[in-house]
Amino acid sequence: MRLPVLMPAIPEQRYSCHGCGECCRDFTIELRGEDFERVAAQGWERELGEPFWIDFAGRRWLRQREDGACVFLGEGGKCGIHARFGLEAKPIACQLFPFTFAPGPMDARVGVSFACGSVRRSLGAGLPTHLQEVRRMQASLPEASAREQSADLGSGLAGSLEECEIVAQRLDRWLAEHALAPNIRWEGFMFLSQSLRNADLARVRGERLGELLDTLAAHAPAELQALEVKSPSRRANRMLRQAVFARVEDPKIGSLMRVGRLRSVLSQWRRSRTWASGRGVAPGIAGWPAVHFSGVQQVRGLFAGSESSQIDELFQRWIRASILGGRAWGSGLYGLPVNEGVAFLALNVLCAAWLARAHASALGRDAPTLEDASVAVGRVDRSSGRARWLGSRGERLRVQWLAHTASLLSLARAEL
Repeated sequence: MRLPVLMPAIPEQRYSCHGCGECCRDFTIELRGEDFERVAAQGWERELGEPFWIDFAGRRWLRQREDGACVFLGEGGKCGIHARFGLEAKPIACQLFPFTFAPGPMDARVGVSFACGSVRRSLGAGLPTHLQEVRRMQASLPEASAREQSADLGSGLAGSLEECEIVAQRLDRWLAEHALAPNIRWEGFMFLSQSLRNADLARVRGERLGELLDTLAAHAPAELQALEVKSPSRRANRMLRQAVFARVEDPKIGSLMRVGRLRSVLSQWRRSRTWASGRGVAPGIAGWPAVHFSGVQQVRGLFAGSESSQIDELFQRWIRASILGGRAWGSGLYGLPVNEGVAFLALNVLCAAWLARAHASALGRDAPTLEDASVAVGRVDRSSGRARWLGSRGERLRVQWLAHTASLLSLARAEL
């Protein structure tokens, strides 16, 4: 029996595919058994003159050209399979994007990826109009209807569906508050994230959890104005750069096969060392102009330019959609407990802010524009929930340290 599908209630967020082809150039698509059989029956191997797939790590993947684009990507961003045989003839991952599923005990939450340019620009139809298609695709994804327990509140502290919903609704209420200035909204989000990550949640169960969050939110604006926040330490800045690197690193299967595993690992290690040092040119941001670490520091904060309100609106939609769409903890985010997942999102915001400043710097701007922020959000969100290394123990310890030392808030003062 399929789980009911629940779309996030965000009227401001819209989406329709505009055929830009970004996802076809950016993502590596694994082929399920049914996908492979369906595409193989279409006769592409004979037409292409080579297999449409490659074998890697015991699984089949859609072949990519040397530039990383899917072998089926045609002119004008059109998919060859879609153009000839229709939407349902494509691999299910291609059909589903930009939507995601996060099954829980009672329903499957539907998230939306901001790696998609149309999602970032909120172009097209309202999210509820896609419900029928999403339900159709759910039938091809058994894992989208496999009931999952509610996420833990904290490590080893089982949470209830009601408690998870309390956190989601309180955070969404804070993020959607129109009267907040952008810097207060996002510094407040860091403050709430740190407080939730560091609280003894075993003592505030059920409605008391809601009361705690209500109290924190009510006092946050005055608290933030009065709070003396220290500049981020060198270690905090280094950890932020390393977190950014973990989110922009994008190993391609074709490159791994050409270069070899050992050389690939050594190259990644060298790039990681450069990001940790913060000196020279930031390596590994595919498709970007050269980013000099020293230049990033010369760019003003995320909300310092003339397009601050538009950037704030983009970030609101992004993080609200992550929380309400099940991509903030549990099955939608590496199985993380609620308090770690919220801190993970806070770090994502900081990484996107850093990348927006970096993009602005590379283009000679003194403050980020909406274009810079949009590109940055797309880079960060494309890895969230996908890149398995972001759910590793090392990344969890990074988030824990940044929250425990109040570095999320100090970094926010510097980046925003």
